[in-house]
Amino acid sequence: MQVTETQNKNLAQSSRPAFQYLVIIEPLGLLYGSAGPFLSPENLVGRSGQKFPPAATALSGICAAALPKAENGKWSKEFEHLQLAGPFWGWDKNPQNFYVPTPFNCLVEDGKIKYQLKWRSPEKTASEKETHPKRWLVDEDQLPDEKKDENTPVGKFTKGSWLAIDSWPDLNAGKMPPVETIPPWKFMPHLHPRLKEGERIVDQDSDRGSLFLENAVQLDSNACLVYLCNAKIEDGCYRFGGEGHLVELRCEEIGETVRGLLDAPIENSFALITPGIWGSNDYSYRAPRQNKQGELLWGNGAVEALLTERPTPLRHRRGSRAVGDNHPSARLSRGRYAVPPGSVYVLEKPLNLPWQNWPDEWFPKEGTTFKRWGSALSLPLSVTGE
Repeated sequence: MQVTETQNKNLAQSSRPAFQYLVIIEPLGLLYGSAGPFLSPENLVGRSGQKFPPAATALSGICAAALPKAENGKWSKEFEHLQLAGPFWGWDKNPQNFYVPTPFNCLVEDGKIKYQLKWRSPEKTASEKETHPKRWLVDEDQLPDEKKDENTPVGKFTKGSWLAIDSWPDLNAGKMPPVETIPPWKFMPHLHPRLKEGERIVDQDSDRGSLFLENAVQLDSNACLVYLCNAKIEDGCYRFGGEGHLVELRCEEIGETVRGLLDAPIENSFALITPGIWGSNDYSYRAPRQNKQGELLWGNGAVEALLTERPTPLRHRRGSRAVGDNHPSARLSRGRYAVPPGSVYVLEKPLNLPWQNWPDEWFPKEGTTFKRWGSALSLPLSVTGE
């Protein structure tokens, strides 16, 4: 799919309104992560994967309740063009400098970035190709003498770190800014009894067992969850997430630093700061398109290099519908695999488009385009080595 200058202008006119606000959420008590599997009396040690903070889709319920509706009862234009992104987190004293997942080309040790991997493209001649194959390398002056020939970073590196958004320009400048390796929340798993429907007694005859595990999450009192949104939500207390726990919400306009990063055109290399979802109803891809040979395609060219980790399963609730005697039944989206945030892409040809102007056709649809939920929100990142 080649993007011409004319298409660029049309995309800028037809795309959803750009992000304008930070949505800052502070829990009034505990929040809950993903619940664990139902436990049987023979298995009381199982635990599910811990998923926190809540995805941007969790904020959609608040938007549906808070944003005005049109006179005919349908959704307003503001809600139809809604666009969210996240999750991120920050400190309540300065939520504008919120934290995003650290790109995977940054190797973190002792709370700071020790190495930045750079992508070495193949040289022009065959002999140089053999000497310098295509791979991720680090600057030799950062390595000890015994490892310079192998170009192998040394150390035990930390995964799952977070980088302050104000430090993103430092990455492009080749600097090594500090990162946060311990997020400001802790899990408090506890067992709950499974109750019978209509009775407040434990359902001991259930085939799935009489207990289930729930992952409560306690957020630091000085921390907050942060999301991006293109519509203003009135400040106040709301029910947040599937469990409906009370949170305090406020909106702030996006500052100049974040605005500059979001508006910057993405060229050949970039990093994801939210999970990326692509593919069809049957397959999940690591790029908007994939040919029969398995080659990943993006924009008007192929993906030259990809630095990523194992995909993460994602699924969200799509509201409810009346069944039987008008009793609401929750609907779930199709389960998909997402490219994890922090993944770094290098493309053969530049996109020259900020994420906001990426075509909707690059994202899968299920009722609405996944771009609505901020899928694969990306920032430009210089990873090309000389």
